[in-house]
Amino acid sequence: MDKHVARRRFGQNFLVDAHYIDRIVDAVDPRPGDNLVEIGPGLAALTGRLVARAGRISAVEIDRDLAARLRADFPPEQLQLIEADALEYNFAALGARLRVVGNLPYNISSPLLFHLAAFESQLADLHVMLQKEVVARMTAAPATPDYGRLSVMLQATFAMTRLFVVPPGAFNPVPKVDSAVVRLVPLGARKPALADPALFAKIVAAAFSQRRKTLRNALAAICDAGALAAAGIDPGARGETLGVADFVRLANLRTG
Repeated sequence: MDKHVARRRFGQNFLVDAHYIDRIVDAVDPRPGDNLVEIGPGLAALTGRLVARAGRISAVEIDRDLAARLRADFPPEQLQLIEADALEYNFAALGARLRVVGNLPYNISSPLLFHLAAFESQLADLHVMLQKEVVARMTAAPATPDYGRLSVMLQATFAMTRLFVVPPGAFNPVPKVDSAVVRLVPLGARKPALADPALFAKIVAAAFSQRRKTLRNALAAICDAGALAAAGIDPGARGETLGVADFVRLANLRTG
């Protein structure tokens, strides 16, 4: 086939450095029988190695030209290819103990992570590559510059560990940013109980909508200073000073 030209609308930057390909596969440590799905297999840099170690995987690819290449290169007994938009795909269709792997398009990384979080009860783990700054936000601690809505929402569902940084030169075309590989493991029984997940998400979004605002002002449309105080939260504090447990306690108090 002719050489594939990366498509900007799909956020395509293909991993080509064998050293980092091997590091990612070693971090995943695929085993025969694993229920593996790769998001955006692209030119199959990871795909072949995952198949070699797991025997068979699934993959979700939106680009029809790349899907055709994958079908030509891998028989169905090695690769279950799903031609779809990962943002809209029902990952529940792939069964339990799902292990997700992927070099995620940076232009949809946050919404895609939120979409995957909706299937947390079926996920075993995720190993994904993202822009380094996004991984910093995902794993940030309260009262640090990177801590925000993404931190709270994902930390309420996953335990996350940044594994290593991948430089721009490992990709073609070369991006303008560093990347990082992060491991996400669902909290399972350790996940905080939320009486109303939608209210929790609304409170978190409002708390970080204007970072300089105090919680008294940022959350005025949702709860008053008395409700904050009842939850043990200083109304004069700012959202970035609260831990995940604080947001959970406030949301559950408001639900009650």
